[in-house]
Amino acid sequence: MESNYIYNIHLDSFDEYVIEASQQRPILVDFWADWCRPCAVITPVLERLTVELNGEVRLAKLEVDKGQNMKLAGKYRVRGFPTIMLFENGVEKARFSSARPKQFIEDFIYEHSLLTR
Repeated sequence: MESNYIYNIHLDSFDEYVIEASQQRPILVDFWADWCRPCAVITPVLERLTVELNGEVRLAKLEVDKGQNMKLAGKYRVRGFPTIMLFENGVEKARFSSARPKQFIEDFIYEHSLLTR
């Protein structure tokens, strides 16, 4: 899905597109792998919700098997895929793993961020 609110990141862009950007608005980071079936299930749900929220939240997608990206998975102690983390004000606020329905993800965002419905 094409959107200004969704982008692919990697080790070298993580600080700019997640840590720094989360000073302005919440950032969801999707740690995923190409071989991961639950990752394929949750991706369109995350993308659709991000677009529906119209820029209130951004989605940064990090494929762990590309380049040096596994270092970030290790740094944040990601144990399974997909793992979705919510960053706000430069820090991780919450996370969940596995594929989840849209309503769960939306509730997760509002519960763990400063956004209000």
